[in-house]
Amino acid sequence: MNVRLTQEQKIRILNSQDVYNVMQQILLRENKIGRGQEHFWVVGLDSQNKIQFIELLGLGTHNRVNANPPDVFRMAIYKQAGKLILVHNHPAGDLKPSEQDHNFTDRMLKVGRLINIEVLDHLIINEESYLSFDDQGIMKQLASSGQYEIVEREKLEIEKWKARMEAERDAKEEVARKMKEKGMDEKLIQELTGLKLWDIRRL
Repeated sequence: MNVRLTQEQKIRILNSQDVYNVMQQILLRENKIGRGQEHFWVVGLDSQNKIQFIELLGLGTHNRVNANPPDVFRMAIYKQAGKLILVHNHPAGDLKPSEQDHNFTDRMLKVGRLINIEVLDHLIINEESYLSFDDQGIMKQLASSGQYEIVEREKLEIEKWKARMEAERDAKEEVARKMKEKGMDEKLIQELTGLKLWDIRRL
């Protein structure tokens, strides 16, 4: 659900305090019962770090809300936002990030890296204060954690595919070489093997 922003809230973000100031206002709009649930928001920024949108992705129980990469990045892709800040509240007031918070942020960071949308920070907020993963150095730790390295796995798959293609090409060239030795026409060899004519001629 897209959160309606006032003109004053469509600000350029310079630091985590700027994000919290806007998000605190949004949290305090909720009634007391609503504030007892965990909320998860995505803040989308343009190239100048100006807020483009704030989307409420989910409402959870008092200590959990679920979100996955398609949900998190959908609006950013639609609005062509190059940067995101993740925000969720801890209704009990404790701002300490859980292991689940770390893992979730790490996963979103790596997915963002793959699709060229930078996840700048993750804020945990309550009605009076906040904790910024970036200010605490957590984002930097997660960036080099080695977990959720989607790019590395894809690189490995590309290397396997490349090796398979090279092996197939070598096999075709061997067949074409034997055909040439038997005096077969080059154009017929090309038709039968799928190799380019200049590849056949250099054999």
